Amino acid sequence: MQNDPGFFRKVYEVVRRIPFGRVTSYGAIAEYLGSRGSARMVGWALNSTKNFPESLPAHRVVNRNGLLTGKRHFGGTELMKQLLESEGLIVEDDRIVNFKERFWKPGQ
Repeated sequence: MQNDPGFFRKVYEVVRRIPFGRVTSYGAIAEYLGSRGSARMVGWALNSTKNFPESLPAHRVVNRNGLLTGKRHFGGTELMKQLLESEGLIVEDDRIVNFKERFWKPGQ
């Protein structure tokens, strides 16, 4: 599955559906795609989107504990936080406050 363009494309389709003001996790996306245990591959897929001409709301994907583990891929340490806060989320110490209430599970 290493750098599988079909898998990456499916990840992008799921990420495009994350509702405004909500977040999901790398693992939740992997599980939804039938690849439980492939959270890291989801991260690699999202990291490869930085050169995309269209916008993908990758800032809405965090780790399973609500941590902004992908923040360094947003051109600076504060951009991911700022994007999430602009959608009404509260971020403290690089963690989504009320993560469970803001969590969106793909497929539901």
